[in-house]
Order: sequence, then structure tokens, then C-alpha cells
Amino acid sequence: MKGNARHIIEATVIILAGILLFQSFYIQFLDKDIRKRAQYAALEKVVSYPARGAIYDRNSKLLVYNNPVYDIEALYRKIDKNMDTARFCQLLGIDRATFISELNKDWSNKQFSKSKPFPFIKRVPVDQFAGFQEMMHEFPGFSAQLRYIRGYPRPIAAHAMGYISEVDPAEIEKSNGVYERGDYKGTSGIERAYESQLKGDKGYKYLLKDNLGVTVGSYQNGALDSAARSGDELMVSLDADLQEYGERLMQNKRGSVVAIEPSTGEILCLISAPTYNPNLLTVDRDRGKYFSALVQDTLKPLFDRTVQAQYPPGSIFKTVVALAGLQMGVLDPNKGTHCGGSYTLGRVYKCSHIHYDPRNLGDALEQSCNVYFYQKIQDIMNKYGSDKPGKGLDEFAGYMRQFGLGKMLGMDYFNELPGTIPTDAYYKRHYYRLFRDSTWKAAYEISIGIGQGVIQLTTAQMANLCAAIANRGYWITPHFYKGVIKNHQLQPQDKFLEKHKIDIDPRHFETVIDGMERAVLTGTARIAQLKGIEVCGKTGTAQNPHGADHSVFCAFAPKDNPKIAIAVIVENSGFGSTFAAPVASLLMEKYINGKVDSTRTWLEKRTLEQDLIHKPQPAPPTKP
Repeated sequence: MKGNARHIIEATVIILAGILLFQSFYIQFLDKDIRKRAQYAALEKVVSYPARGAIYDRNSKLLVYNNPVYDIEALYRKIDKNMDTARFCQLLGIDRATFISELNKDWSNKQFSKSKPFPFIKRVPVDQFAGFQEMMHEFPGFSAQLRYIRGYPRPIAAHAMGYISEVDPAEIEKSNGVYERGDYKGTSGIERAYESQLKGDKGYKYLLKDNLGVTVGSYQNGALDSAARSGDELMVSLDADLQEYGERLMQNKRGSVVAIEPSTGEILCLISAPTYNPNLLTVDRDRGKYFSALVQDTLKPLFDRTVQAQYPPGSIFKTVVALAGLQMGVLDPNKGTHCGGSYTLGRVYKCSHIHYDPRNLGDALEQSCNVYFYQKIQDIMNKYGSDKPGKGLDEFAGYMRQFGLGKMLGMDYFNELPGTIPTDAYYKRHYYRLFRDSTWKAAYEISIGIGQGVIQLTTAQMANLCAAIANRGYWITPHFYKGVIKNHQLQPQDKFLEKHKIDIDPRHFETVIDGMERAVLTGTARIAQLKGIEVCGKTGTAQNPHGADHSVFCAFAPKDNPKIAIAVIVENSGFGSTFAAPVASLLMEKYINGKVDSTRTWLEKRTLEQDLIHKPQPAPPTKP
């Protein structure tokens, strides 16, 4: 047995040695490709970068395009130490200190090598590069790479469009090879939401280089080379003219505007004010300086107030309190109440202004009676008994969630916040933290009936709420995406078609809509009337614990077959009819009619000239 084992081991060694000898002979004498490649010191992969997809508005107007720029790369070992540095710096518009700092890298860092090209100066404009290109032969060791940065023909929709920035190491690691050092990707807004369609695909060329680093040809005659593929062109739902007009109306104001086409859920405009010029955040050499200035600006222009700011909605919330109360059977639309200017329940809750006693729900909405809705929210919470307010509240909260409140809407937009709609569990936790007793009563929290207390919504949610009412009981997820443009034809989207239905009888919607129409015709929102257009709206004055009240307004028009639903918040400016309603009504008129009627140019002028940031003004009169 021992002898057999020894023979087996000897035979195995002989066979393996034979295989190695044959492989060595094949490589040295038979494999021509190996012998050919041995002549070269390196195989270089050269990247060509794609143009990012352009973005167009709903009317095919260009919103975002590409500007070509050049990245200058350096190969340290090939740089002529006696080159004309002054001339070089002049051509590229840099100083000698920059030249030295950009050339001298930390060579102990693995990402840099004196034998491989590295980024020297990025994003050189085409006109400047043209002069440098003519003289580039005088500067061995330097090469150029074509890249693209974003450009905006109209400096609008900065928050909606978003911006691109260079990927960081963590993003590269997560991308599984999709991104490499020096790549850019969408960081916010539509640029981020549709990165996969917009980015395109890089192209590659594989070049053989000799021992001196001189290119001697393409690898395998270019069999592995690929061309760059430009990103897809997108059409989005924004109306560029409406967006621009809205940004002008909101200039020198803090707040936000969201307008939606109710039948489709398409976002017509999305404005966060103050805004900024998106051209400042294109990836150019001064981007860092501008970005730092925006971050330090106390007005927070980078903060997206449309989906990140959460506001008490104020009296616009009375519309859904009414709808839930009608469906829950605790609100009779034909019964009114006495309003003496306040409602006493443990403490005094004031009404917003003096008005006649509401005889029914329509009157209460028209005059925005707080007392009426204090009573109705109490009735809603006490539906199953005053000792079980949580059961009634949870039923109410269920309807609110059907409206998309208290949760994220699922927009094709990042950083959306859910807002707050309280439940029984919410109040039990709240009161236990305060008093070590989770028991609570409806009387403690009736302020939610007028959209105050812990109620918080985003402006996008308010606009969507209005769209759901306009649709008489359903909404489609608010979105920007209309489709990809291929061969000059739009390929429509099929992602945002689902109707989110609300389990409330359609006849209740008609009741509330009639009250909203009356609010515009004869009530608190008369400033929003439009000639020849039936507008349904609701004003709100949102109490702000941190300063002056916010002006709030939501509306849709026309009443039948509505084309636009809108929500406007103007921070720290008072009554909804004073500032938010004029902005909304002008935008609705502009969108539906294409212009503002001559009888309302005074309102347009006043709104455009109002400066609530630098020169706070008292509430202006209703008409000159």
C-alpha cells in the first residue's frame, strides 16, 4: 500500500510539471498575442462622458440644457519642468499659486500617481479652452477631457429641478461600478429623482501604450470600445410661464406655492420662496463659493418649503373636518349655531372675526366660523361617547389619511415630510409624558377643528387636499414626470395613474364645494373672485407660536371640470385673504386665461411690489 501511494504521488508531480512546462513553452513561443502585449507597458482606458438629458416643461419649453466644458488633466512624469508657466496660467485663467497647489499632490495617497493622469483644473469654459487648445502642444503632460454642466435658459424652478454634484467615495462604493471618481449625479429635485434616465452611459476606448507612455494603437482594434450614450430627454409637468410668474409674485416673501392639475395629479408649479438662481449651482469653479453663501443666508433659500416645511393649515382644514363629520353622521349640513365671538370650554376659544350666526354648514364655511367647527370636531371625537374620544378621533384620522394627510404622498420628489394628524395613541403618549396619565378629553383638543393645535401639513399636502375636493373624492399622486422624449415624440408615463379614492359620499363633497364657492363670492375670500370663472376657495390664518401668523389659502377653478388646484402660504403675513389669496387667484387666472384681466392689474401690481422681508407692511386695503 505504501509503495502504491508513493508511485501515485510521483506520477502526479510529473504530470503537473509537464503541464507547467507546456504552458511556459506556449506563452514564449506560440501565443503571439502575449508576445505582442509584452512590448507595451500599459493598457489605458479612456472615458468619454455623455451629455445629460435635457428637461422640458409641459409645453416643450426648455428648462435645463447642457453646457460643454473641459477638464484639464496632468500626467506628472511627462510635464516639462521648463515650460512657460506664466503663459500656461494666463491661458487657463489661473494664478501661479493655483498652478503649484493643483500640480503637487500627496503622492503617498494611492489615488494619485506620477505615472497616471489626474484632474488638474476642472470645468474650463469652451471659449477659454479654445485659446488653450491652440497652444496645448507646448505643454506636454497636459490633456483635456470634454464634460458637461447644466444650464438654465430661465433661472426658475431651482428647487424642483434640483442640481448635480460630484459623487463622494461612499456613493461610488454603493454604486457597484456605475460611478467612478470625478463622476456627477443628481443630488436633489428632478435631477435626483430621474438620475437613471438623465445620466446616460459613459463610453470607453482602450489604448495600448509603450514603455515611454506613447499611444501605439487601440487594443484589439477597438473591439472592446464603446461610444457614450446621451441621457434621455424628459418632459415634466411644470408650466414654465406659470412657474416664473409665481416666483415673481412671491419675490421678497417667505412661503410656498404648489399648484396641481386635479384630473392628472401633475404639478403645474412648485415654488419655495425665497428661491435662488439655479445657474449659480451649476458645477463650475465658483460653485463652492455660491453654495456656501446660500447655506449661510438667514432666509434659508435652499430650504424647500413646499415639502419640508410643516405648517398648521388654519381654517382651510375646516373643509375636511366638514367632510369627515358629514360622512360620520355627526354633522347636519342644514343646522347652524350661535356665534357670540367665542366658545367657552374650560377656557375661551375666540372666533376669527365678527360675522352673522351661521345657519348651516355653507354659512360656516363662507364666514369661516371657528365656533361652529370647535363644536363639530368635539362632536366627531365624542361620537362614541365623551369617555371614548380616541375612538372618534381615530375614525376621523382614517379619513384624513385617505386625503393623503399625516403621511407622505409618494411624490417623485425627495425630502417630503408627512405632517401630523393626531390619533388616540398620539394623545395618550402626549398626556402620559406631561402628567403620567394617558387619559384625555375632546374638550382639551378642539383647536384641531380649525387646523391648529398639533395639526401640521406641507403645502404640497394642502394643494393635494384641494385637488381631492375638486375631484369629488379622489386624487392622483402629485408628480412631475410626463414621460421621455424619443425621436421628438413623447412616450407618456404609466406610473402615476392610480386614483386614490376617498370613502366619503360624493354628495358631501358637493355640499362643501358650494360652501367654498360662497366663501369666494360673498365670504372671506372675495379677493379671489375671477371674471367669468367659478372659483372655490378657503382662506386660513395659521397661528404661529414663533412669530406673526401665516397667511394661507387653497382653491380650485373652475368649479366644474377644474383645471387647477392651488395652495399658497405666505409666512408671517396675517390673514389668508390679505396675501395668500391674491397670489393664488392671480396664478389661477394666469393659467386658465393666459393673462390677468385689466380690472385686476392693481392687485397684480400691489402683490408684485409687496416686500414682507425687508420692509414689513401693514395689511393693505382690499381695493385702491
